[in-house]
Amino acid sequence: MPTLNRSRVLCVDDDQDACEILSLLLNSYEIDATCVQSAVDAWPLIKGRTFDLFLLDGWLPEMDGFEFCRRIRELDSETPILFYSGAAYDADKQKGIAAGANAYVAKPDFELLLDTIRGLIGTAKAKSQDWVLNQAEPQRTPSLLKSSVSQLSAFDAEADGGPRQAFSAGMS
Repeated sequence: MPTLNRSRVLCVDDDQDACEILSLLLNSYEIDATCVQSAVDAWPLIKGRTFDLFLLDGWLPEMDGFEFCRRIRELDSETPILFYSGAAYDADKQKGIAAGANAYVAKPDFELLLDTIRGLIGTAKAKSQDWVLNQAEPQRTPSLLKSSVSQLSAFDAEADGGPRQAFSAGMS
């Protein structure tokens, strides 16, 4: 059951077992995961609900994940999109970023996936808070921005400390 404090992620992966595992793992880290197996199943959810992140596989039935990513971006330019796919070549990663994704993590690196999800959601929430405060109370923005930058710097330092990094567009 979703709560106000938990992040909401829509996972789109054609593999039923992968969906179940992702859902269990993400939920154990206080992330509510809604999982579906196709773009056709995901589209009404994207249009009807609010998610903090879209997690896509590159290989989907009826429409591949890259085309689906482009369609999501036409509707929603703000919500982070992360590819989590077995297609691990640099060309696949570049194709995902070119389609509009914020980052790309190769399966089965769950630790890097979790770090990347947290970073993308944190960055998106900080930007959203800054925008809301700029509209309501512009004088409070510098202190919030300073706090957000500190939080993002901590994430960047943690991400830079490991041997692996997500392939990303503007995440550093």
